Amino acid sequence: MAARYAQFEPRTLHFLDALKANNNREWFKEHKSRYEDDVLDVALRFIISMQEPLAKIAPRFTAVPTRVGGSLMRVYRDTRFSKNKLPYKTNIGIQFRHEQAKDVHSPGYYVHIEPDELFLGVGMWRPDAEPLRGIRGRIAARPAEWQRAMASQPFGRHFSLGGESLSRPPRGFDKELECIEDIKRKSFIAVRQLEVDDSLRPQFQRTVESSFRSAEPFMRFLCKAVGVRF
Repeated sequence: MAARYAQFEPRTLHFLDALKANNNREWFKEHKSRYEDDVLDVALRFIISMQEPLAKIAPRFTAVPTRVGGSLMRVYRDTRFSKNKLPYKTNIGIQFRHEQAKDVHSPGYYVHIEPDELFLGVGMWRPDAEPLRGIRGRIAARPAEWQRAMASQPFGRHFSLGGESLSRPPRGFDKELECIEDIKRKSFIAVRQLEVDDSLRPQFQRTVESSFRSAEPFMRFLCKAVGVRF
C-alpha cells in the first residue's frame, strides 16, 4: 500500500539529467531498467497517492496509475511533425484528466518535473475551437464570475495565467468588452512555479493538493464553459 504522501527522489532527477545528456535510443535501451526504477515507479507511486485526495478535491478528475494511457505522460516524443528529432522527453509530465476527457476537450490538472524546472498547471492548453468559443463566450457573458474566479485566494496569490494571446479581439467579440484581454487568450492555463527541490520534500504532495484545491473557482468556471461537470 502506498504511503499517504509521496515525493520524488534525487535519483529521479539524476536520471532525467543523464537522459538530457544522452538523448538517444541506444543509451535509453541500455538504461531502461534504471528509468523504470527511478522514474516510472516513483511517478506511478505519486499518482496512486493522489487518488484519494483528488477524489475529494475534484471528484470528476482521475488519477490513473498505469504505464500506458493513464495519468503519466509517455517518455517517448512524437517526432513525426517536429524539427526536434530527439526521441525522449527529459521531464516527468503527470496529467489528471476529467472523466469525460476522451470524448470532450476539458480542463485538467498537471504536474511538470524536470531537473531545472518544476511547475503545477490547471486549466486548458490551446483548447479546440468549440470549447475555446465556450470559454470566451462565458467570460463575455459573465465577467464578474470570471473576475471572482481569478481573484479568489489563495489561487490568485499562487497562480498566474500563461500562454499566448491574440493581438486583436477574436471574431464576434467587441474590443470594448470588460474582460477583452482575457477573451483574447489562446490558452486558459494557470501555472504555479515551484523550486525543483520542492519535489524532494515530504510536504510536496500536500503542496500539490493545496494548490489544486485553491484552483476550484477557476476550474469550476472552465468546466461550466465547456459543458462538463466539475
